[in-house]
Amino acid sequence: MKVLQFPLARITIGFILGILLCFYTTPSFNLILAITACTFIGFIVVYFRWSKTSYFGLLTFIVAISLGTITQIAHTDSYQPNNYIHNHSSFEQSQNISIVIGEQLKKTNFNDRYYATITQIGNKSNSGKIILNLPKDSTNHIFETGTCLLIKGKLIRNNKPYNPNQFDYGAYLQQKQIYAQLYATNESIAIGNMVQKDIWYYISRLRHTIIQNLEKNKFNKKELGVALALVMGQRQDISPELIQEYQYAGAVHILSVSGLHVGFILLFLNLLLKPIPNTNKGAIIKLMISISCLWVFALIAGLSPSVVRSVTMFSFVAVGYYLRRTLNTYHSILVSILLILLFQPSFLFDVGFQLSYCALFFIIWLQPLLASIWKPKKWLSKYIWNALTVSFAAQLGTMPLSIYYFHQFPGLFFITNIIIIPLVCFIMVLGVLVLFLAAFNYIPILLAKPLEWGIYYLNTIISTIASFEKFVFHNIPFHFYLLLSCYLLIISSIVYLKKPRYTSLLIVLLSIVTIQISYMTIKYNIRQEKEWIVLHVKRQTQIVERHGEDVVLYQREKDSALSKNNTLNGYLVANFSTIKQRQNLKNLLYCNGTKILIVDSSGVYPTTSKPDIVLLTQTPKINMDRMLIALQPKLVIADASNYRTIQNNWKESCLQQKIPFHATAEKGFFKLN
Repeated sequence: MKVLQFPLARITIGFILGILLCFYTTPSFNLILAITACTFIGFIVVYFRWSKTSYFGLLTFIVAISLGTITQIAHTDSYQPNNYIHNHSSFEQSQNISIVIGEQLKKTNFNDRYYATITQIGNKSNSGKIILNLPKDSTNHIFETGTCLLIKGKLIRNNKPYNPNQFDYGAYLQQKQIYAQLYATNESIAIGNMVQKDIWYYISRLRHTIIQNLEKNKFNKKELGVALALVMGQRQDISPELIQEYQYAGAVHILSVSGLHVGFILLFLNLLLKPIPNTNKGAIIKLMISISCLWVFALIAGLSPSVVRSVTMFSFVAVGYYLRRTLNTYHSILVSILLILLFQPSFLFDVGFQLSYCALFFIIWLQPLLASIWKPKKWLSKYIWNALTVSFAAQLGTMPLSIYYFHQFPGLFFITNIIIIPLVCFIMVLGVLVLFLAAFNYIPILLAKPLEWGIYYLNTIISTIASFEKFVFHNIPFHFYLLLSCYLLIISSIVYLKKPRYTSLLIVLLSIVTIQISYMTIKYNIRQEKEWIVLHVKRQTQIVERHGEDVVLYQREKDSALSKNNTLNGYLVANFSTIKQRQNLKNLLYCNGTKILIVDSSGVYPTTSKPDIVLLTQTPKINMDRMLIALQPKLVIADASNYRTIQNNWKESCLQQKIPFHATAEKGFFKLN
């Protein structure tokens, strides 16, 4: 691959490796600083004496790794000494916490949620981002960005997943430098007199004004939510059902502002700026206006990873277009990656960022090869063929990542993209114009109604395509090794098709063998595993016993009618397993020689059983101290079918008897291998 021969490619790869090294090893700042200083000194010496040798290239790569590591440290809030993560008392007792409200998040059934920044805890000056949860009330009061609040409460650390192979929301928040949440009551909140008026405050006010003016003009709420997602990247007001339909149709990328949307905006700006003459001065004026508009749009869209990536890329495109300079596309991609990660290295771990760059790279690299297979002359055939080749290149590039993260694949993405792209183009141009005018409370009905109807028909098309659920492949098991093996096969195959050689063909065949070996190794390892798991399911008792790929599910008969096994899906997919048998819950179970006694609501237990583990379910009415003395277990477990209040009493009794206590509501699932 020629792209890897670019020096910039090696520097970018080294920089990314440095970020990954820091993220997964959390090294000492002083150690990294010393290593970076040494590598820089070595780099300077080699540059002046052996700059044309291989040592220089190797040292440049090491310097890039060091820079990536130190950049990640500099942008990781937990390394800052005044970050609240180091204030342990804030997690142990209620204190006065001063915060500044940030962006509003999607609401839950019970809470309004916000990003917030801590400024002070008690008498200490602290910093750091948290998620603030406020209970919904009858007034439905919404705090604007920049509002200062004083809250009496304590911070709650991010929870680990309650069930195996579940989405780790705590790790996701940690990647965003959010290490805790704060739950407040209406009585514990005092609103400050000052409002912090920074750029985010004015952007939030602008968004609020646009939404308010559109609502006053009776813009349909469902269509308004999609318009805000398409134009401003705000998905808070879209229902989960509609998002799922876009996923099933293979068009969820439409709801995240990306290169498609930014490309439309740049084309629209080119049309508006045509009257400016194409002189040197005129070209610079056009360039400055275009780049300024693109970055204002990025700010309004919240600077999400996909928006920053797209705007950075198209900023380089604008430079090349207006200054009449040919820019190497791969260089533009590499520079944009390097610039973005220099200022925000955490974007590397964002799924949208990864998918965006994979799609972009494969469109640039593979689409010309596909387009050369057939060159239609009629405009309709040309449009359909171009749409097919672009869609196929993007989907092929993102397919392994999509399956790895989401375990599903939309089979009708070809049809979806061919139909909706012209409609999305129309909606984007009209949407930008309508939302711009809405900021000034001027919304012509001749523009607003076509936009509303366009979004309505877009949703109808998506809903129709998504209704063919047979073409949506769900619950696809996919391991990390399979992910790497698949990309090896895809990349080696494209290299061979571009320039057929014996060595390229050999790599393709080896990559096929690698996939087979990876799959067989994963399956072999899974078949050797045996485990017994108490799941955390609200108001229910569910126990999983897995022998290799076969799962036995124990639950009460009345719970089996209510359970949809949503909790189990992630576990089954991750372990390539299926439920082979369902059994009613027994009072005595065995796992690898471990005796497990289940005490239910009847509160009856045999005093002579002497179990290794006691599992408490359905809040049994027992004398805990007496039971512990009689049974003398090595461990006590309380699942989610018990009342939370009584579990604290059980925990105290276990502490007194020096017996470990595991509550799934506190520690998550319990696994016995």
